Amino acid sequence: MELDFFDCNVALGLPMVRPATQHGAAPATASALLAAMDRAGVRRALVWHVAQHNSHPITGNQLLAAEIAGHERLAGCWAILPNTCGELGDLDAFFAAAYRAGVRALRAFPGINRYLLRREAVGEILDRMVAGHWPLILRVPADVGWEQVYDLMAATPDLTLVLASMGVWGSDRLFRPLLDRYPNVCIETGGHIVDGGIEDVVARYGAGRLLFGSGFPDQYLGAMMLALAHAEIREADKRAIAGGNLDRLLAEVRP
Repeated sequence: MELDFFDCNVALGLPMVRPATQHGAAPATASALLAAMDRAGVRRALVWHVAQHNSHPITGNQLLAAEIAGHERLAGCWAILPNTCGELGDLDAFFAAAYRAGVRALRAFPGINRYLLRREAVGEILDRMVAGHWPLILRVPADVGWEQVYDLMAATPDLTLVLASMGVWGSDRLFRPLLDRYPNVCIETGGHIVDGGIEDVVARYGAGRLLFGSGFPDQYLGAMMLALAHAEIREADKRAIAGGNLDRLLAEVRP
């Protein structure tokens, strides 16, 4: 069976410092990313820009919007900041502009951008995300610690949260309590490298809690494609994880 892969965790742009784990050249442009996707057999991707992390979220958001414009296979992730300094401007305008630019999810890099991912700082933004069904994608623990994630979900339990890039060591004891308690928490496959892990998560929580993601270019595009294709689960569950679940989440997003 051929799966329609929609990758939820792909980065675009040249980093200031190349990560030691990065495999091959980072895609500097949308065209370069699409070429890498074609080689691997990934049809669509939800993309963020490294400048959102390395430079400034607003700069990165603008660069991302310019790169993905006209590319129907690429949806975007913008980065958020607390709006106490007015950097996002009018929030109605921010969310409307994001939606027009093909952005369908948000990311946060609170450590390097020097803020706390708490309701005191970003509560108004979180409320708008919940109301508009905007997913928040967090790299854990690279950008946000687990205690911060637990505090965030306790304060905003209806938030749609995707836990990404959790690392090569099994994080089940850390993320499963969140899956147990919060129905809108999902995990991406690229950060769940555990023998039989896909099968066990599907058996306990259902396939709807898993999204295909690679972590490209820090990780190979094809690694989790192979793991999912050979997972001992139903074909319908494979299709859902490969792209159907992400399609469903992004179709619910409203500006």
